[in-house]
Amino acid sequence: MANHKSAAKRARQNVKKNLRNKSYIAMVKTIVKKFLVGAGELKAGKKDSAEVQKLFAGAQSALCKASAKGLIHKNNASRRVGRLYKMIAAK
Repeated sequence: MANHKSAAKRARQNVKKNLRNKSYIAMVKTIVKKFLVGAGELKAGKKDSAEVQKLFAGAQSALCKASAKGLIHKNNASRRVGRLYKMIAAK
């Protein structure tokens, strides 16, 4: 347990921030999964390109925001966006 008042406050803040960060990362993963499903349906011919482009834009935005918030490294976000883009560019 914290021995100082400031350390106790920092511990409380860390708990709140940890929950917020977990929630945001989970949301990013969900958005990316939706894109991956959409990209798979695009290759199978079940979805049109415009819908998948919207999903890609959402995934790209979520990844960039996560890197801006410091939840993931900016190079990690850039690499993921590049890989996602390659999926729709290949079709």
